[in-house]
Amino acid sequence: MAGVAVLRPLARAPIRRISRTYATSIPAKPHHRVVIVGGGTAGVTVAAQLQRSTKLETKDIAILDPAQTHHYQPGWTLVGSGLKSLQNMHRTMSEVIPEGVKHYPLRVSNFDPENNAIKTSDGINVSYDYLVVAPGLETNFAGVSGLEQALQDPASQVSSIYSEKTVEQVWRNVQEFKKGPAIFTQPAGVIKCAGAPQKIMWMALSQWKRDGIRDNIDITFATGAATMFAVPKYSQALEELRKERNVEGLFQHNLVKVDPKKKVATFKKLADGANGALVEKEFGFLHVVPPQKPWDWVAKSPIADTAGWVDVDKSTTRHNKYKNIFSLGDASSLPNSKTAAAITSQTPVLIDNLIAAMKGAEPKAVYDGYASCPLLTGHNELMLCEFKYGGVPKETFANILGGQESPNRLYYHLKKDFFPFVYWNSFINGIWFGPSGFLRPETTASKA
Repeated sequence: MAGVAVLRPLARAPIRRISRTYATSIPAKPHHRVVIVGGGTAGVTVAAQLQRSTKLETKDIAILDPAQTHHYQPGWTLVGSGLKSLQNMHRTMSEVIPEGVKHYPLRVSNFDPENNAIKTSDGINVSYDYLVVAPGLETNFAGVSGLEQALQDPASQVSSIYSEKTVEQVWRNVQEFKKGPAIFTQPAGVIKCAGAPQKIMWMALSQWKRDGIRDNIDITFATGAATMFAVPKYSQALEELRKERNVEGLFQHNLVKVDPKKKVATFKKLADGANGALVEKEFGFLHVVPPQKPWDWVAKSPIADTAGWVDVDKSTTRHNKYKNIFSLGDASSLPNSKTAAAITSQTPVLIDNLIAAMKGAEPKAVYDGYASCPLLTGHNELMLCEFKYGGVPKETFANILGGQESPNRLYYHLKKDFFPFVYWNSFINGIWFGPSGFLRPETTASKA
């Protein structure tokens, strides 16, 4: 979400003041020009930008999502670090759905792309001319044996920033823990915001240092990945930070079981393949990032690829088979980091290609894989990781402030103060474009 425009006065950012309303009744057979599945960051932003587009003549848009609450999930790291209150990290759906867009609180059960229809568990089929699929992904707490039970017990010292139901316990545990082994995990495979597992670790370390107890705590970062971060430039800097701060690194160690009574976490060594050995480690404090996966109703549908993600072209966001279907965000097969920042660059590309499709033209807008991870490394410091496809850095401030692998205080306040503000007042209103700030980017650059 970084951009040169963040240096402009905050007062220039328009503020949302109008409360939106739900569709008070659902037709027996609703049909819309554009149907968006998902009312999270991606779905609401697409709806907002479509509503604002002067190129879309018929603005007939509906969002399908059973949720009553919209969460600013990047803010959960701030809550778990004691920097923000959870109550400031969510709004009712009626507050974020763009004016003029219908919201049907329906739960999708399957897709019927041959007939341009969506089936719901409520027994209502919704048809469309064009479909945008953006329901996010599933955080699978049940994927680690014993984890759900551990999270329900405040005395277990097990917590996670990956749910609004468990994030406040993270900060309580950080404050209460004074001595012993502290383990922070990251699962193997695709997750949303791949930097978050260590953001909370660095913030806990920083807090314990402030409290004068850092030397009493043995910190371990246990990750299913082979390195600290997927982008080599930032991974190297984070590895140096890990060694400098005396944090043990367990790489290719995937958490498979938690025993809260014995205070033991069990990991599988992925480097040994399918028959990898199990490694047990005792803990006094355990922060867990659960494994994540596509929703079953997406993965088992005709629009999914073999991995379960919505099968789209990585440059155009258009479905590889069904040309009136588009997808972005966490549910898509776009092979980049699944972050809110990525959506700022994906959305205008999707909008331009969707409108082109409506006019019978070929898609010309191109997404280069831009994503950003504002990686907290402690109080008053943050490493602003920005990159595109291929793990190639694409840094907004490098020409001004130097390489962004060096943490600094400006980036920290972007994450802590500016990004939450701009999210609620500009991003989901369709007027924030990440690296280009409030200026809509050119989308027809050469392919990555």
